[in-house]
Amino acid sequence: MTKISSGGIGVMNEMAVHSALKQLYYQPGDVFEAEVGPYLVDLAKPDRLVEIQSGGFYSIRGKLEALLEKYVVHLVYPVAAVKYIISLSPEDGSEIQRRRSPKRGTVYDVFGELVYIPTLLQHPNLRIEVVLIEEEELRCPDGKGSWRRNKASIVGRRLAEVVDRRMFASPQDYLALLPDNLPCPFSNKDLATLLGLPLSRVRPITYTLREAGFIQLAGKTGNLLLYKLLD
Repeated sequence: MTKISSGGIGVMNEMAVHSALKQLYYQPGDVFEAEVGPYLVDLAKPDRLVEIQSGGFYSIRGKLEALLEKYVVHLVYPVAAVKYIISLSPEDGSEIQRRRSPKRGTVYDVFGELVYIPTLLQHPNLRIEVVLIEEEELRCPDGKGSWRRNKASIVGRRLAEVVDRRMFASPQDYLALLPDNLPCPFSNKDLATLLGLPLSRVRPITYTLREAGFIQLAGKTGNLLLYKLLD
């Protein structure tokens, strides 16, 4: 686990996690907010470009396609494996409550974004790293937020700790996420059962792997599509 010093994440805004990760990946000699052709990238290293993207892979598809023609691109995707909800006083900003959220992110969450760039996953210049983090979500009970949060507003997110990292640079890296005891052929239902995930979170996995050319259709059983690894 990598602890993150609070000095680098004090800014209470939506960009705090992004800024903390940029500092984490920075090494002397790297360039922040580097201009690469018509694009800005978070970090330019001697051997690669680093882009930190917490969502919206669809919006950067064109940018990725252009950069991958000439550069190795290291795309970092943070996932909150652990989240703490911290309530702050509307009067002075002091902490009045801290609780752990029951929601837990996993490495499989990245497929919700990979569905937008599946054909890029075999590109030899693309590296995707899922960074599992402990995140603090700062809320203020000011009566202006969503009813789902009892009208508390989200005023910031902070990166407390890096829990784990997983790099994807080859088809084998993605296929390693499939359970060893997966039947052949397998359905989304089979995969959901073995991973302990709902079908809604499994469908992006098989869609992405299929569109990327890592698995293929193997027929149907009833209304269920069947998949198998490439021959």
